[in-house]
Amino acid sequence: MKKCLAFVFISLVCYSVFAQEKVIKLASLDWEPYIGKSIPNNGYVAQIAVEAFKTQGYKVEIDYLPWARAVDESKLGSYDGLFPEYMDETRKPDFVYSDSFKGGPVGFMKRKDKKIATTKLEDLKSFTIGTVRGYVNTTEFDNAKFLKKEEAVDDETNIKKLNANRIDLIVIDKYVGMSIIAKKFPTYRAEMEFMEPALEEKPLYICFSKKAPNYQEKLQAFNSGLKEITKNGTLAKILKEFEE
Repeated sequence: MKKCLAFVFISLVCYSVFAQEKVIKLASLDWEPYIGKSIPNNGYVAQIAVEAFKTQGYKVEIDYLPWARAVDESKLGSYDGLFPEYMDETRKPDFVYSDSFKGGPVGFMKRKDKKIATTKLEDLKSFTIGTVRGYVNTTEFDNAKFLKKEEAVDDETNIKKLNANRIDLIVIDKYVGMSIIAKKFPTYRAEMEFMEPALEEKPLYICFSKKAPNYQEKLQAFNSGLKEITKNGTLAKILKEFEE
């Protein structure tokens, strides 16, 4: 009987350790409609991560932080990774990128009463452009040192500054901008517009920290899971619900 109880105890300990090893901790931000604490299923980006890792036996835990902090803490290995992220070569010394999944259009938003038209970035030298601290935008824009850029802590702050004419333009994901305005600043809707065409249609990624334990294994788990949910139709179902 004692031997039996000892075996059960050891089995439970082993199971507990195994279960702990199968948790993925990711840092993110409130970035609706893609991901956020207060939207159904935390948004389609969170759903993709959860469903992909589930196929490989992992549970996902997400902490929502200011983006610059999410980047810094993930870089140190406090999290297995951060998401959603755009491709950026400067991140690669500290992170490895997953396979990509659907993102959205990134470009400029302005007030409708501002007469700003452009076919190239050089046309914008005289304007102040709002960016978000820690965000990757497009390679061309981020490398354009000749532009006057002003950082803010988040997209919401930039939209408020834009409305108050404190800046001339902001760089933002089109759907993020529309979501923030609809939810928090509906009176701005008649005043703001996204400038077409977008600078770029940006796919999204999970960045896995090279300082996190077994990061290559976790990277492979997500990539394998993403292939699985693509094949079995789960991904298409998630995206269809988002588009509706």
